[in-house]
Amino acid sequence: QVQLVESGGGLVQPGGSLTLSCAASGRISSIYATGWYRQAPGKQRELVATITSGGTNYADSVKGRFTISRGNTKNMVYLHMNSLKPEDTAVYYCYAQGGYGRDWGQGTQVTVSS
Repeated sequence: QVQLVESGGGLVQPGGSLTLSCAASGRISSIYATGWYRQAPGKQRELVATITSGGTNYADSVKGRFTISRGNTKNMVYLHMNSLKPEDTAVYYCYAQGGYGRDWGQGTQVTVSS
């Protein structure tokens, strides 16, 4: 399995920016996809962005505003969030997908409010 720890969440005003980080440890070599989900109060968890060796994929609601990237080492994944809106408020979860299954981080809260 892979252990994931997110950081970088917080309170930001509408139109602002945040960068979330996800640090992976454990069976990193088995990961073939990683990304971010989010869950707002009373709503289902939704996919925000994924990254694989083949490229990236984004939810329509964040295209053009969010960018997912990996660090120089495979153990770091980032979510750069720009032009944040109140509807982006949610707990953001990092995940890693390997042949063994999927692992999740504990989540980090992002609140967009004036």
